[in-house]
Amino acid sequence: MNCIDIISKHKLVPMTAIKNIEDTVNLGKALLEGGLEIVEVPFRTEVAAEAINILSKEFSSMLIGAGTVLTIEQVKKAVDSGAKFIVSPGLNKDVVLYCLKNSISVVPGALTPTELQLAIELELEVIKFFPAQQAGGVKYLKAISGPFPQLKFIPTGGINQDNFMDYMALKNVIACGGSWMATAEMIAEKRFDEITSTTRNAVEQVKGL
Repeated sequence: MNCIDIISKHKLVPMTAIKNIEDTVNLGKALLEGGLEIVEVPFRTEVAAEAINILSKEFSSMLIGAGTVLTIEQVKKAVDSGAKFIVSPGLNKDVVLYCLKNSISVVPGALTPTELQLAIELELEVIKFFPAQQAGGVKYLKAISGPFPQLKFIPTGGINQDNFMDYMALKNVIACGGSWMATAEMIAEKRFDEITSTTRNAVEQVKGL
């Protein structure tokens, strides 16, 4: 089973901004206890690569990805640290081609019809829809399903516990990404029990989809 299949199976991708490296193991445990074996660590903090490395060594059952990846150099750093999939906010052709050439799962962001056509040209099948809520949300994804039936999406940006199921009801959405299951504040304040309960609630909601 490849990375995209695993993401599609779990239907949830928690985005976790880790600022203090000592929180990494407890975060991994909290997500696993909540029933989720996926985590995306955005390259927005200085310890992102180190956190990915720790998670990959401590939790062999977890699918660990790197988010907010903007350059080929960051791809290399993420993969060297143990990341199994790469997520970008936009569609950088050089980054995508590098990942495809090196058999690295990549989910770039795209919004406009022009960007979506480029994604198809690059033979991509799954796209990050970001920022989802601000870009038109569920209505936008419904509208583009007509001209782009071959594309599947992972919406992120403004996704929370109150609206993620609206996205999951769409046929062209395979998973939702977001920080609501493990916010930066939850992690920094070491509210790991809350992360577990919030994650478990989300996991229960997507069961049977």
